[in-house]
Amino acid sequence: MGLRQHLPTWRSAGVASTSLALMISSAAVGVAAAPAAALAAAPHGCASAGTAAAGSAAAPAAAKVRAGGHAAKDPDSLTAAQVAQREADLAATAAERSRGKALGPTLTASITVPVVVHVIQRDSTRAGGNIPDSMITSQISVLNQAYAGSTGGVATAFGFQLQSIDRTVNPSWYPIVDGSSAERAMKNALHKGGKNTLNLYLGELSDNLLGWATFPTRNLSLQDGVVALNESLPGGTATNYNQGDTGTHEIGHWLNLYHTFQGGCSGSGDQVSDTPAEASAAYQCPTGRDTCSAPGTDPIHNFMDYTYDSCMYQFTAGQASRMLSGWNTYRAS
Repeated sequence: MGLRQHLPTWRSAGVASTSLALMISSAAVGVAAAPAAALAAAPHGCASAGTAAAGSAAAPAAAKVRAGGHAAKDPDSLTAAQVAQREADLAATAAERSRGKALGPTLTASITVPVVVHVIQRDSTRAGGNIPDSMITSQISVLNQAYAGSTGGVATAFGFQLQSIDRTVNPSWYPIVDGSSAERAMKNALHKGGKNTLNLYLGELSDNLLGWATFPTRNLSLQDGVVALNESLPGGTATNYNQGDTGTHEIGHWLNLYHTFQGGCSGSGDQVSDTPAEASAAYQCPTGRDTCSAPGTDPIHNFMDYTYDSCMYQFTAGQASRMLSGWNTYRAS
């Protein structure tokens, strides 16, 4: 398929119904997923069912490095053991739900995800994080088109509806530092909604990262959500990564997708059968790249790789199915 070179022909402007966040990286930069934490957290008295205590560890997360930067840490993708643990929990939880246990009500095949956006600022300037609402609504439009299959991939079950935008001026939270006590305090203070609500935190990020997202688990803490570089939204200043597919990628993690290069050329990879095996992350837009002997060239146009926004435009049917299964297992209310 052709690349998404001419954005206006792929995406319409205006407010749509989705908002997620992604983290991105450029060529020649090492990428990483944030350190994995415990998969289950103790339940607590949060207003939303299925949400764990504020101080509980978040699910494993995935992160990417800023274009041209160098991360202070290199979490990379999940290990084989972490993937095996997550997959075992997914199967067990799905089985319990199918037997009618109280892990959530009826399974659904069409989902509208409520989104709350938290803009973190150092001050009232654009350089200090004060991005306009128009960038957020454009991000929502971009993501809805991506998840509807309008950019060239398959249609998924997901749409997203913006519920609110709040702004916090707090220099101690700016930049947002992955895994820090300040990040935990920020999320504990600002998190809204239940396990089906996407909390999206926007700001300048530390360590040359462009964002990170938590994977779903049986017990979700207030740390659940997505953090993204504010300038990765449409119209931002993150060159090659400012068309909004930061959000597209990270919502994939939040909805239970791994990177397309998870596990490299061996094993079950990203647990999706219709994404060709890929030895390592792809950067820029390396047409024809083929790093594994298994059939198919590398899925460089997939939203779950690390290529430029202009290069990625699709989810596969297998990914759409996995996201829906993950939702019904962990996030359905």
